[in-house]
Amino acid sequence: STQSTGKDIGQGHRNICLVPVSAHGTNPASAQMAGLAVVSIKTLPDGNVDMDDVRAKCEKYKDNLSCIMVTYPSTYGVFEECIRDLCDLIHENGGQVYLDGANMNAQVGVCKPGHYGADVSHLNLHKTFCIPHGGGGPGVGPIGVGAHLAPFLPGHDLVPPMNTDDPGSRPCGQVSAAPYGSSLILPISWAYIKLMGPTALRTATEVAILNANYMAKRLAPYYPIMYTNSEGFCAHEFILDVRNFPGCNIGVMDIAKRLQDYGFHAPTTSWPVVNTMMVEPTESEDKAEMDRYIEALIAIRQEIQDIQDGKIDPEDNPVKRAPHTMAVVTADEWDRPYSRQTAAFPLPWMTPAKKIWPGSARVDDAYGDQNVFCTCPPVEAYSIDDLSK
Repeated sequence: STQSTGKDIGQGHRNICLVPVSAHGTNPASAQMAGLAVVSIKTLPDGNVDMDDVRAKCEKYKDNLSCIMVTYPSTYGVFEECIRDLCDLIHENGGQVYLDGANMNAQVGVCKPGHYGADVSHLNLHKTFCIPHGGGGPGVGPIGVGAHLAPFLPGHDLVPPMNTDDPGSRPCGQVSAAPYGSSLILPISWAYIKLMGPTALRTATEVAILNANYMAKRLAPYYPIMYTNSEGFCAHEFILDVRNFPGCNIGVMDIAKRLQDYGFHAPTTSWPVVNTMMVEPTESEDKAEMDRYIEALIAIRQEIQDIQDGKIDPEDNPVKRAPHTMAVVTADEWDRPYSRQTAAFPLPWMTPAKKIWPGSARVDDAYGDQNVFCTCPPVEAYSIDDLSK
């Protein structure tokens, strides 16, 4: 739509898309798929967009600036304090503002993207609007645009979406096989919104932000929190810096594997910052569950400290050898320098009746990523002649 708008007013040559390094990873990919050239924007040590760099890039590309794609709050877990100034600056230089709605979980009922300057916003339904998140999808949701972009919304060859056949409408082509999205997913979000109502939707946002800050404050004495605002608070998510434990060879994947022994799936690892953990509790978890998660991370930090202090072996320890499966823990032989209790039930509230066992021991993640092999059986394996033998 932004490109079509430019062409309509004789500025179709505008093809530069600014993307802060704190934006969602799909932003530069989407921009390139739309035929735009991506120019990255730096961030400051506190996670905010570097406005000096934005001004410099706007000046350099002002004749060809198409848009900026910004995630708000950013994937660094902070509300950009300069968001309104950022939007104004882009508009002053002839560009449009695309807001990635991946973090609407921190905005619903609290912020209005149009008020601080967004021209386009993709409202992801997963997470914020009751659709499961992870496993590659489903990435679906409505796209809201300003009135000036409405005539250029995508059309559909068979089922023209609402208003795309109005006089003056100039659809930019078809971008989706289904004109209104997934009929399996959208009703779930619609029902969620209707059942919640405006007050509860706002409360969900407030609780999501409260939960993240509660966890961040409790974990801060044990792990550095990478980004917070000027008041020391985060948005609905925060990043734990686990990159530097002097004197021991412990990394983010070691902590992620050890969390399985405590009955938890690891949070997002190595994104948006390599070798860190991004924690995003949302409004769904109660305080007791968050406290257990916090206690697990604190206990792991103490295990790491024991390695640093030389109290346990630097390699043959419960963190480096995690996770511990039922088969390993219940085997007749146990040759490790720590107890089975430490391996499988490291905290008092962990009991056999409540234990969630990891399905497999540690695998070499990097090797699996770098050495792909085909597991497809040969055609003969499907033959009924072979099956009958």
